[in-house]
Amino acid sequence: MSSYPPSSPPQPTTLRQRLAGLRGPSVQPRPLDARALAALAANPGCGRRALLDGAGVDKHALATALGSPAAFGQSQFAIVRGNSFEAKVKGDGGAELLRLVHGHLDPGAEPPGAGARVPDLTAAGPEGRAARTALALREATAAKDWTLLDHPMLALEVAGSPAYLEPDAVVVHPDGRWTVVEIKSFPMIDAAADAAKVGAAARQAAVYVLALERTAQKLAGAEVGHSVLLVCPKDFSNLPTAAAVDIRRERSVTRRQLDRLTRVEELAATLPEGLTFDPERTPEELAEAVAAVDAAYAPECLAACELAFHCRERARSAGEVTALGRSVRGELGALTTVEAALAAASGAGCAEDPTAAALHRAARLRAEALGSARDAAPAADLPRPRPHVPESPACPC
Repeated sequence: MSSYPPSSPPQPTTLRQRLAGLRGPSVQPRPLDARALAALAANPGCGRRALLDGAGVDKHALATALGSPAAFGQSQFAIVRGNSFEAKVKGDGGAELLRLVHGHLDPGAEPPGAGARVPDLTAAGPEGRAARTALALREATAAKDWTLLDHPMLALEVAGSPAYLEPDAVVVHPDGRWTVVEIKSFPMIDAAADAAKVGAAARQAAVYVLALERTAQKLAGAEVGHSVLLVCPKDFSNLPTAAAVDIRRERSVTRRQLDRLTRVEELAATLPEGLTFDPERTPEELAEAVAAVDAAYAPECLAACELAFHCRERARSAGEVTALGRSVRGELGALTTVEAALAAASGAGCAEDPTAAALHRAARLRAEALGSARDAAPAADLPRPRPHVPESPACPC
């Protein structure tokens, strides 16, 4: 006897449902910003971060639930100083900023005049601002004049959903070229700045360039420059100076990472059913869920990822050489643990492994050098044993 209504086969779980299960039933997806996407490019081998960011997991809440919270953000003083410097650079209709762009990136063009265009990008919501920015870019490219877009809104599709990005400025050249401008408050002393900070700014600017390229593909005559302008305070003053930064390498790395995020379903498919990163779960359950996704910890993660302290603790407890830095990890090759490296240095490693043989030879040379130095040292330079001093009797009182 047939039943009515007829039973239907279970529907397969969609990617949206799978990602919602990873976040937790009551957790809203955390939108990606340029800093998060730049951090992905800084550590392209970390599948854990790629999955968590692609699923929209709140890593700060997850780290807090794991008992390893990480504090991020600038101090209030740094924020006020940065805003003051940015206002100074963009003052007077962006005349100083346009002068810097002209001098460093387009000296052959006609200098920007006092009537440079600064369109109003005000609109309702991020979608409206992104549409208004796209319209302003189209108009500026057709006008063939210097145009400054102050805090435009760009849209970039990441893992199937739009991410809205807000660069400091975008300048449109008379020839239709678009240039991203990054304004930072760290100083540029003697025309040089801190390499780590410049690298972070370049990775962040590469995200904006990728978003601009998606818009430029729809406009005839538009082109996105592969060099961005980094504007910083000069020496220890509040006067702006600038330098052109080539971000082609950072753009390529970021594009590969975004392609990885678009295949987040492949990362999610390797996880067991029912696994979730819901912060309401117990720390033990969350630690087991996080451990199910491969990570690539490096000390640089401490400045870019909310889960860095948790990953560092796990890497240290497992004796992973990644806790010592990427350079050490690269030099040791197949020796992925400190125990294996020490064993190779003592001669217990694989004799056919060139890394193990090099470690053993280095340890032998070090021991010979220390032994020769000890034999050659005069007796007066050797440490003398400390005389034994008997302990005083305990006080009778």
